[in-house]
Formats: sequence, structure tokens, C-alpha cells
Amino acid sequence: MARSRPIHAADLSRREALLFEAGVKLGGLFHQYFGTPVSARTAAGLARTIERAVALQPYVVGVRATIDPARGGPLGRGRFAYRYLTPEMIDVTVRLRDGAEEVEARLAHRPDLRYPLMSVVRAGRRPRATPNRSARRSVRTRGRSRRRTSRSAG
Repeated sequence: MARSRPIHAADLSRREALLFEAGVKLGGLFHQYFGTPVSARTAAGLARTIERAVALQPYVVGVRATIDPARGGPLGRGRFAYRYLTPEMIDVTVRLRDGAEEVEARLAHRPDLRYPLMSVVRAGRRPRATPNRSARRSVRTRGRSRRRTSRSAG
């Protein structure tokens, strides 16, 4: 089997490459979506659209976006009662993984800096998952629903 060609010309560790990728994702989001019309009625839908779009990209295993249009500039009136998405309104966290390496990065407005800061929240080996109840079930019963031992009124 032929070896795959490296993505980066520089000799980067998986962690360094993931950090680079996180910056690309947050930078792209910043430049693509700011300026989009948004209102209290459409903010949640726009946040879900951002999450779905970012989640399509390589290495992304999780995205959480929230938009608070009340944190924006002046609101128009009547049919003009909306704002444009601004850095003050948005908070996005992305998680990327390559093998055991995982990176979490965030884009959030920092009022003390008056700046939309992109920062690394966490970088390193992925924490080991702790076994949950279903993981301890036998292979024979895994996947089957459990029977109720008591009945409730509802």
C-alpha cells in the first residue's frame, strides 16, 4: 500500500496541525458569517447553520455556536427590525481530533479587549472515556432495551 502524501509541507505534529486547522475553521467562520442579517427569531437557526457547515470540515468532531442578537448594535424599525451579525453576538467552540490528539478552540468576544478573540481552550491527548452503564452490559444484552421493573402512571 502506498503511503499517503502529508498535508503540510512542514514537519508538524498532529497537535500542531490540529491547532492550525482550528484557526482555519474559526477564521473562515469569522469572515464568512459576520455581516449576515440576524434577529431574535433567526439567531438559533443561523447558529445551527454555522455548526453544520463547520462540522463538514476535516478533523471536526464537535461544534457549538450561540448567537445573542441583543448584544448587537441598534435595531431598525418595522421591516428593518434586524441587526447584522457582529463579533459581540457570537460564541463558537470547535473540537478537532486526529487519532488520540484533540484540540478545542473558541471564538468569543472579549469585552475587556473589545475584540473577537480566537483562543485555544485545550490541546493534547484525548481524555479516556469512562465506561458507562451500557458498556458494562454483556455482549448478549447490549443493544436491547432494558425491561422496566416497575410501572409508573405516565
